[in-house]
Amino acid sequence: MRESFHSRLGFILAAAGSAVGLGNIWGFPTQVANHGGGAFLLVYLVVIFVLAIPALYSEMLIGHHGRANPVRSLARLSQAGTQSLGAGIGFLNVIGSCLMLSFYHIVAGWMLVHALGYIATLLGLSAVADFLFTGSMTRDLGFTALFLVTTGWVVLQGVEYGIERWSKRLMPTLVLLLLGLIVYMGSLAGASDGFQAYLVPRFSQLSDPEIYLAAMGQAFFSLSIGLGGMMIYGSYLSPKAKLGRLSLSVAALDTSIAFLAGLLIIPALYVGIELGVNVSNGDELIGEGQLIFAILPELFNSMGVVGPLVGFAFFILLSIAALTSTIAQAEVPVSYLLEEKNLSRKNATMTALATIAVLSFSLVLFFDPLFGWVVTAVTQFQLPLSGIFYLLVVGWLWRRTNHLRLIAQQSFWLTALRWHLRYVCPVLMALVFINTAF
Repeated sequence: MRESFHSRLGFILAAAGSAVGLGNIWGFPTQVANHGGGAFLLVYLVVIFVLAIPALYSEMLIGHHGRANPVRSLARLSQAGTQSLGAGIGFLNVIGSCLMLSFYHIVAGWMLVHALGYIATLLGLSAVADFLFTGSMTRDLGFTALFLVTTGWVVLQGVEYGIERWSKRLMPTLVLLLLGLIVYMGSLAGASDGFQAYLVPRFSQLSDPEIYLAAMGQAFFSLSIGLGGMMIYGSYLSPKAKLGRLSLSVAALDTSIAFLAGLLIIPALYVGIELGVNVSNGDELIGEGQLIFAILPELFNSMGVVGPLVGFAFFILLSIAALTSTIAQAEVPVSYLLEEKNLSRKNATMTALATIAVLSFSLVLFFDPLFGWVVTAVTQFQLPLSGIFYLLVVGWLWRRTNHLRLIAQQSFWLTALRWHLRYVCPVLMALVFINTAF
């Protein structure tokens, strides 16, 4: 019997956990800061409805009707003559998931390292703190392995007792940590300027086309569309599940957390400016990696005795966000091995995580030539191209008869949705791909 989610809330928290990741906590605020503050936020909220939710719905719909991993679902739902293409795209999703998890576990390990480094600082263990805060191959291999084992341990327990159960624990913890940090950061000098920059749009900036392209890219990546994770989660839903409402719920929770992350990071940057921390590089905010691993730690260090505690809470927040994403994405290769190779969940999990471990350790050992290339291949090419294909399957290639034509007969609004998914969304996705890849 195929596994499934036990409750609607469990699915929403698990799917939102898949979407909520490091891109929400550091990527979204950086995009906001570099593209007009409140103006970008306004455009982003519109784009979520125009592009991200339809794309999310499409990916979940394929999984829900295919009732299988991406290889089988995409092949099963494609018209005669396109099944091989569907299976090929599905297999690329499996490969892309492994590649994404290979670099994601390294970055997640860095988050955990910094969290423990601040604990060591609080306990006065300066030698331990120095080891944790100072980059080394030994440190990176060890903590990448630790995060891989944690991901595997959750996935090994299955959908209901692993992914769903831990999503119900991790997501509320993430939100509480985020809210607590916002309250504290908001009480510091300079934070009010950050709130104003974030929440009050300057409408003159809406004439800049770069804002719209950046918002479309961030909205798409924020919801973790294009690697098959949402497709797998959709396949674990009850046949009677209302995908439209679930898509809206997942997108609403993911967007809310991205919004809260902006309420934390943007004011924190202005607090840093007040304390004399340099947060810019020319006219733009300093890069995402430098922001997280250099600028914010410098801010925490300037806070005195409370700084290590704030730093610990912040990096634990990021570690939880990373874990909710890794356990979701790891289910893609695991489900493929379960259904296509007939392995047990234990053997499938061990095989998938061993493969990802080899890739991750290779990236650590050959960081400079490989890491950036793998990140670019997955985020700038695979994700948008897969997203375009999902929309084409739902809008044009559905086997036997077009699925959207059938549901569009139910109401005017569903007719409008059909035209939007078939014509508007693929064009917008193509623009996202061109903007990110070239």
